[in-house]
Formats: sequence, structure tokens, C-alpha cells
Amino acid sequence: MIIKKSKIAIVGCGLVGSSTAFCLVTQGVCDEILMIDINQEKALGEVLDLRDTIKYLDRNVKVRTGTYEDCSDVDIIIITAGAPPKPGQTRLDTLEISARIAGSIVEPVMQSGFDGIFLVVSNPVDMIAHYVYKKSGLPKQQVIGTGTALDTARLQNLIAEMVSVDPRSVYAYSLGEHGDSQMVPWSTVTIAGKSLFDVIEDNKEMVGDVDLDALVEKTAREGWEIYQRKGTTYYGIAAACAGICKTILYDENKIIPVSTLLEGEYGESDVFAGVPVILNRHGATDVLEIHMTAEELKHFQASIQVIRDATAKIL
Repeated sequence: MIIKKSKIAIVGCGLVGSSTAFCLVTQGVCDEILMIDINQEKALGEVLDLRDTIKYLDRNVKVRTGTYEDCSDVDIIIITAGAPPKPGQTRLDTLEISARIAGSIVEPVMQSGFDGIFLVVSNPVDMIAHYVYKKSGLPKQQVIGTGTALDTARLQNLIAEMVSVDPRSVYAYSLGEHGDSQMVPWSTVTIAGKSLFDVIEDNKEMVGDVDLDALVEKTAREGWEIYQRKGTTYYGIAAACAGICKTILYDENKIIPVSTLLEGEYGESDVFAGVPVILNRHGATDVLEIHMTAEELKHFQASIQVIRDATAKIL
């Protein structure tokens, strides 16, 4: 009997890729990690540094450099390579160059015989995930974008800070585009089962007047707040990637808001967007359709239109 080892490849060894690898290694998520980068010396440097952590961890995760040809038996390929926005740009401004980079990755990976799951991190993530889906020819459940997974974590942090609870006790989603047009279905937000509206009403002395629109805007702009101070973001998205990979490899059926292809859900089709998805060893197996108010659905559809218009430029 041969026991199959779990293997993840990370394409792009910049700050996001290397931080993701660090999260995977320290959490012992998989058996082996391949680091792939056009700069092979950079990839090797990351490998050597990561190997030095094993002595003090609970699991010996094998880390090595790799090539696209090595991806035939990889379970998950994380694409972090892309074009970071310059000062004054938005994520959408990097679309065309990021699409070219993604195309240069997907083609040789598919030639290797790869039949695993693509986890796309490169921005603008909804559009690039759709591009990877089209380019790879894989079933839709095998191409996932990180979507609004990180935005949701930011939203939960903001709500938790407002009402002084652990963010893991906040149940809320940021949906739609991983970008400025994302929205929050406030009618579905709860804290340990209690409606956020009731929490606010019952704790007026603590929370005061709450501007929900400002909270959405702050959630969407949080990445730029970090960007302006340290040049880029990587810890949060790295942790989100590790969480998504763990959910897939461990077959957890956990619900995470990631970018997936909509096929009639929420009244939308042929578009990738951040929505709650059940993840397991088969990938993005099912979309959870939460009930929104008419006004919330209007905001969601507006965000979808932003994604659709941008995606049309590269497909």
C-alpha cells in the first residue's frame, strides 16, 4: 500500500508567497511544499530559510524548489505572482499584466498533467481566477480565488472591536468584489447568534451611533491603509491561504467566502465573485445562498457588474 502525501506548490516567492509558505510550514498543513519563481535563487533562498524552522516545529514539512514540470501530482497550486499596484492605482489597474503573468503560469502547469486545485491570490483576484479557469479548462470547483476571505476577516475584526468581543464570535461576510465595490449583507450579521442590529440597540452606551456604510468602506480600504504604511500586505492573506488549503486537504466542508464561478446563484452567471462556499477535498463544491434584503441584493449586483465589466477586458 502507498500512502499519498499532500503537496502544495506556491508560484511566486515574493512577500505573499513566502509568508504563505511560512504559515503552511508552521501549521504543518501539508507534507511537502514546492517553491516556484522565475528568480530561482530567490526561491532557493526562501527554501533554505524555511527549512531552518523545522527543528522547532511539530512536523517535518519538506520544502524544496520546483518547476512547472513538477506540478503533475500537486494537490493545490497557489498563484501569488502578479503585478502589485503602484501608488495611485487600484487593483483593477493591474488586470492586464496580471492576466499575462497568470497565463504564462497556467499553460506549462497544465502541460505537466496537473489535475489539482488552483488557488488564485494575484489581484484583481476575481478576474484572474476567472481567467485561470478559462485558461486551464479545469472544472469550476478546482479553480478558486481567495476572494473576500481576507475582507471578511477584516470586517469581523472591525465589528469585534466595536462591541468588544472576540472576532471569532462574529459571523459576517463581505461579498462581491475583492475591491472597492464589495458589500456586506448586514441583515445576516450575528454575534454568537444574536443579530448585530439587536446588539447595537441593546448596547447604545457602548457603541454609540454606528455608520454601517463607513464600516463597509473601512473594510474595503483596510488593505490600502496597510499598503500606505508598509508597502504591501502579506500576513493576513497568507493566513487566509493556509486556512483555505487546510480546509481542502483535511476535507473539512468549512464555509469560507472565496471567489468561485456563479451559475445562477444570487441570480448571477458566468462570473467569479466572493460568496460563501463549502470547501473540501473536491474544491469549491457548493455555494451557500444567504438571503439578502432587496437593497442588499442591489449592492451585490452592482459589485458583480464591476467584476463582469473588468473580466470582459481579458476574456
